[in-house]
Amino acid sequence: MKAPYTPMMMQYLAIKEKHPDALIMFRLGDFYEFFFDDAKTASKELQLVLTGKNAGAKDRVPMCGIPHHAVTGYVNKLVNRGYKVGIVEQLEDPALAKGLVDRDVIQIYTPGAFIEGTGGDNNFIVAIDDNGLHFIIAAADIQTGETLVMNVERELSSLRSELDQLASREILLRRDFDENMAMQLTEGKRRLISREDDDLAEIPWEPLLENVHDGFQMRTIARLLHYLEKTQKRTLGYLQKVRVAHAKAYLQIDATSQANLELLQSARNKEKYGSLFWLLDDTKTSMGTRRLKQWIMRPSADLAMIVKRQDVVACLIEHYLAKDELSRHLGEIHDLERLIARIGYGNAHGRDLLQLKVSLSHLPSVSAKLAALPNDDLRTLGTSLDTLQDVFSELERAIDPDAPATIKEGGIFKRGYDQTLDELIDFSSGGRKWIAAFEAQERERTGIKNLKVGYNSVFGYYIEVSQGNLGLVKPEFGYERKQTLTTCERFITPDLKDKESQILTAEERRQALEYELFNQLRQQIAKQTESIQRVADDLAYLDVMLSLATASGKAGYVRPTFNQNHEIAIVQGRHPVIERVMKGNRYVPNDVVYETGTDILLITGPNMGGKSTYMRQLALIVILAQLGCYVPAQSARLMVFDSMYTRIGASDDLVSGQSTFMVEMLEANYALRHATGQSLLLFDEIGRGTATYDGMALAQAIMEYIATHIKAKTIFSTHYHELTHLEAALPNLRNIQVLVAEEADKVTFLYRVAPGAMNKSYGINVARLAQLPDVLLKRAKTILGTLENGETRTSHDVLATPEKRDEAWIAELEALNPLEVTPLEALKFLYELKKKMK
Repeated sequence: MKAPYTPMMMQYLAIKEKHPDALIMFRLGDFYEFFFDDAKTASKELQLVLTGKNAGAKDRVPMCGIPHHAVTGYVNKLVNRGYKVGIVEQLEDPALAKGLVDRDVIQIYTPGAFIEGTGGDNNFIVAIDDNGLHFIIAAADIQTGETLVMNVERELSSLRSELDQLASREILLRRDFDENMAMQLTEGKRRLISREDDDLAEIPWEPLLENVHDGFQMRTIARLLHYLEKTQKRTLGYLQKVRVAHAKAYLQIDATSQANLELLQSARNKEKYGSLFWLLDDTKTSMGTRRLKQWIMRPSADLAMIVKRQDVVACLIEHYLAKDELSRHLGEIHDLERLIARIGYGNAHGRDLLQLKVSLSHLPSVSAKLAALPNDDLRTLGTSLDTLQDVFSELERAIDPDAPATIKEGGIFKRGYDQTLDELIDFSSGGRKWIAAFEAQERERTGIKNLKVGYNSVFGYYIEVSQGNLGLVKPEFGYERKQTLTTCERFITPDLKDKESQILTAEERRQALEYELFNQLRQQIAKQTESIQRVADDLAYLDVMLSLATASGKAGYVRPTFNQNHEIAIVQGRHPVIERVMKGNRYVPNDVVYETGTDILLITGPNMGGKSTYMRQLALIVILAQLGCYVPAQSARLMVFDSMYTRIGASDDLVSGQSTFMVEMLEANYALRHATGQSLLLFDEIGRGTATYDGMALAQAIMEYIATHIKAKTIFSTHYHELTHLEAALPNLRNIQVLVAEEADKVTFLYRVAPGAMNKSYGINVARLAQLPDVLLKRAKTILGTLENGETRTSHDVLATPEKRDEAWIAELEALNPLEVTPLEALKFLYELKKKMK
């Protein structure tokens, strides 16, 4: 039976059938082509013109294409939009093929496995499994070589929180993984789901799995590695040893709390500015930036580790000249993790090796500076830092300072690196000189002053004569016509063809030898992968410590101390980010005190009075302290927390259709079920999203539960002043309030927190600051008085309106529908109305 399409299109369809979930980019000559539905998708996403191709069928096959040299940019766009992209290359020279050119997929780019990605952030692909007791997460970043594995509580919210923290764009599941759960993992997120079942660990992976002793974790990692090797079509020997993450080593901050506290980005515009990361980030390297983000998301819960970091920070603050000198050197060091990953992956070029050389040149100075500092950890870091001078020397000898970003066109190596290469370069260079001399000779011989010698890949070298000078070409010149164009004629001569053969042969040999030498050099450096990765790890740590020292050295920052008595005493503490944003405006500091036996601070006061800021202030001071950083306060005595849960601010979950109150209850429930006596809970206005008595009852029950069952350090803010009586009933609860200055109906926020309970509400006063209409405010005050006196109302009380007046302008105002007039018409109406009122 006749095939429905041409052999080439049948070849495409066979490849596409093996990779149905990928957009296939099919190499044809100098272009990559998309066909059928892939072409329609690519045309839409990449703004390409959709055309058609006759492929043996009645209907033309939809197609669109991109030039082969621009492939990286287009692939980047598709991957960033959540697509897999399969690259199909010609596996043999079309000129030598006896029939259909052999083609196949050489690589599959995916959102979680894209070595060409830009930007300095981690891009983790995450494999998930379920052992019946825990969820298991294995993650790898093929751009940096980082790998990790962890057990997560067998609860969907915990799993989603970890995925959010890893910012994973692709998750890998077994084919029998629960479909409903898989859908919930991607709900509201741009996450691609991929499948892989092969979980047998290969022998070459043994060094990678050295730290993993749990069989379930090992199988999850194996599935991830099998998937990566299948998509990347190569072994990934540069991947670092798998790090086993233990929850107890870190201050646990779930993704919701990270967003509430604006740790990595501001809540309003999702930008770095205004976040804790923005405040702390003075890192000089991409490795340090990634490490700082990781630390902010997972501060230490190990007191010994925290104190070690504090000692390092103190040393760097004191020796500020050395600190500045170290920062200067780090500013010249490139992303070593990514560079060695590119080298190990096999796509590094000459400029990558130049960046590696420049980076390594600073290591001896960094090592010497560290070794001279009077801190054991820094001194040990300096003396143990591998300066890799043998690698540096080889790169210094080999790579030309003007090496290109390509590896097959030559120009990578310095003269003197390889004698044979030098000879070929000389011959090739001499050939180019011969061409220039030949051109000058032919101009003189023929009298054609604009004659030129050119070259293209089809005809080789040629003599080009413009149409206006063709009459000057004589038979005795020996010119043989090769090509006719609208503006000129192109000729060849026997001498030119002979020299062309010599030149091109030399150039081809030169490029082939240079490519071979470059691969050898790249493989030689790849043998130092583990050493370079250790150096990158050391420099990332140093970079973060320098950044923390810079932050800690700010005026008004102090070194916090820690105690085992569950006591907190922060004197004149400040919100570090708001203080920085305010610049010249003085921030009002406040104490946060939990004496022995106190677990809950119940804070009352008006909206905009500073309650939420006070709560966030405590959380950020705790995070800074457990990072090893100094904190904005006059003094700070803290306990070491194991976890932190916040419920601050209102937010509907529009994707799943959950109301503010439902989201509030779910988040409160998560916090209450996971908190311990070592946790910090920050609950802002819990219960406000439902009826008053319901909300009040829930708020009281939550505080009683915390006070009697959990005994976590808690700040609970409320508008329900009736709850302040709990201080008498719960011995571990204390009332505090935000102070205001009141004069007649006006209030001034003092942003000061003091002991005691606020016994009235200032909602109407705040509404006055918002400039609501006076008549509305007066009516609200009347209603408030009625409610406070316990009086009941009838329906006409609630809906009572001002006494009718006869002025015509009132009727006009009542007839106006503000939704049906333009702003200009409304302004004109208001102007006329004012005239009539007068």
